[in-house]
This record gives sequence, C-alpha cells and structure tokens, in this order.
Amino acid sequence: MGRCFASLIRHPYAGVAVLHMPLAIFDLDNTLLSGDSDYLWGQYLVELGVVDGAAHEAANALFYADYKAGRLDIDAFLAFALRPLRENRPEALLAWRAEFVASRIEPLIGRPAQELVERHRRAGDTLLVITATNAFVTAPIVERFGIPHLIATEPERDARGFTGRVAGIPAFREGKVARLQQWVQEHGSSINGSHFYSDSSNDLPLLERVDTPVAVDPDPLLAEVARSRGWPLISLRDVAC
Repeated sequence: MGRCFASLIRHPYAGVAVLHMPLAIFDLDNTLLSGDSDYLWGQYLVELGVVDGAAHEAANALFYADYKAGRLDIDAFLAFALRPLRENRPEALLAWRAEFVASRIEPLIGRPAQELVERHRRAGDTLLVITATNAFVTAPIVERFGIPHLIATEPERDARGFTGRVAGIPAFREGKVARLQQWVQEHGSSINGSHFYSDSSNDLPLLERVDTPVAVDPDPLLAEVARSRGWPLISLRDVAC
C-alpha cells in the first residue's frame, strides 16, 4: 500500500530545474480545459456511487455556483471535496482517476489550448499551472499537457493516507499569489516578464501581479475588468467548422 499511496500525487516532471526564463502561468479549469475538473470529479464520484448521490450532487452544484459568483467559502468547499480521498482506498482512487481523466477530461482539451502551451514552450518560457483544484485530481491533467510545474491545493497526508485536510495554503484567490511567491523563491525564479491566463475574476489578485494578464473566455466581471484595463481577451474554445 505504501508504494501505491506514494504515487497518488506524484507531480509530473518532479525535480525538473527551472531556468531563468519568463513564466507562462495557466489556470486550469475553464481556461486550459473547457470545463471544471473539480466539479466534474465530484459528479464522477456520484455516477460511480462512491458518495451519497443526491446530497453530494446538490452540495457540489452549490459550491460551484458560489465559486462562479465569487463568494466561495474555500475552507468549507475543501472539507467537502477532500472527504472522498480520506474515505477510499488508494488503489481505488488511482483507478477512478485514470478513468476520469480518459473519459471526462480528455474531451475538454482543445486544440487552441494545446497550441497556446506549445507557443510558450517553443519560446523557451517556463510553463506552470496554478489551480485551486487539488493536486490529486490535477497532476495527471497537467502532465497530459506536458507542463512540468504545478501549484495546486495540496491534500494533507499522513502514514495512513489522506486526512481530508489541506496541507499549507490553498491555491485560491490571494492564496495563489502567496503560493506563487513561495514557488518563485524555492526555484530561484522571478515573475518578471510573466504571463498569466485565467477565466475567473477569482484570479484577479494574481492577474494584477503579472506583466501580461490575459483573460481567457472570461466570466462577466473579469471581462469587464480586462476591457477597462486594456488586458488581452482570448478564447481557447474549439470552434466547429
């Protein structure tokens, strides 16, 4: 079980050195993905019968609506979202996650998002995803994009497994700024010349810190702010011919 458990949140490309190149920072949900992996993971667990269907689905929908409205209680949400990690065996979690990524996430990865990542890769930028969604769910998705660095909300673990609590600062709102500052210090990097791509007004604290903030298929508040400040607005959604 120890070996299986140790692989639960193995971040992609662990140990890759960061060069002193500009950062290309990406939000994940509704930015690189045309959907929300956190919400969809909850729905997937409902479909599997892993959680109490009606109660979990109702709470999941309410938290998601609060997030979109900019009023999410992050502590309450994480207590809810991390409970299934605590209550299930590592082997089962890994199997469910693999099927979730293949069946639910892969269709949400569009060509424009992949091309944007590749443009920054060719430019030699350091690629980084920063997301409030927990690292257990997001690590394989970020690996799928070939992005070597991930800052995510970290589920706490002890010798027995996941505790259902958060380790450190959740990567949400001002927490994204704090976590990025920690990461920059640890890697001897800098946010000078950085880009940050996001869809959400919840990310305004970090968007306001980078040199090039980019609104991606933004929510109404972020779209309004971006237009008023002259920030680029782009879409990463596939358009049918």
